[in-house]
Amino acid sequence: MKKAMMVAKAAKPLGPYSHAVIANGFVYVSGQGPANPQTGLLPATIQEQVKQTLENIKTILEGVGSSLEQVVKVNAYLSDVANFGEYNQVYRTFFTHDFPARTTIGCTMLEAEMLVEIDCVAVLL
Repeated sequence: MKKAMMVAKAAKPLGPYSHAVIANGFVYVSGQGPANPQTGLLPATIQEQVKQTLENIKTILEGVGSSLEQVVKVNAYLSDVANFGEYNQVYRTFFTHDFPARTTIGCTMLEAEMLVEIDCVAVLL
């Protein structure tokens, strides 16, 4: 059985998708970008965008009854792989031990100002 979830405090989706889907004891979080949920604005730098994106994911996970500590898999998409070092610096402030499995790839973003998108899978508490 699956349950689609929307979290009131999270950034509004740009398309027809749920913030997360709960199924079989896991939370599957849709790809999140760096939009500030209150203003809709994107931060300017890669570091600020990674931080806001991970804050957005944290909001969704906590809103459905999980947490960053329960994340088992992360997929990250960078508009420029040259930003990988800066991405890692911020990522390490959110995941400090027992690191999730992770994939990071370079890709073209739908919005030119968007430098990062991240999705994840976490255990439901």
